[in-house]
Amino acid sequence: MKLIRFDDAERYEPEKDWKRVSLCSEEDISIEHFFKPPHHSSPRHEHPNAQVLFVLRGEIVITTDEDGEIVVAEGVAAYIPGGQTHVVENRLSETSVGLDIFVPGRSFEYWLKKKAEGSS
Repeated sequence: MKLIRFDDAERYEPEKDWKRVSLCSEEDISIEHFFKPPHHSSPRHEHPNAQVLFVLRGEIVITTDEDGEIVVAEGVAAYIPGGQTHVVENRLSETSVGLDIFVPGRSFEYWLKKKAEGSS
């Protein structure tokens, strides 16, 4: 067993005020706590990992080609199958907070690596 204390966990900001904290980073599962700033949208992306996004505070809009725009309210989880292209957006004027769970686990530096790939 491993204990991960939030205050001691690895963290980074893929973009200004978009904060991610690694609560579990294993090969079979990873869990990331996130702070999504007001009016922030992730780039359109996909990953082979299945994802469960759970909103702890605020609201998130997930857009896919198959489902269109889905509003995920506080206390609600959304399942995104691996390989499904999507955008994750906070349309509120306040920060939204949630958990991303990936199975199998993905690299915690996913967004830093995506940014580096885009600039090469």
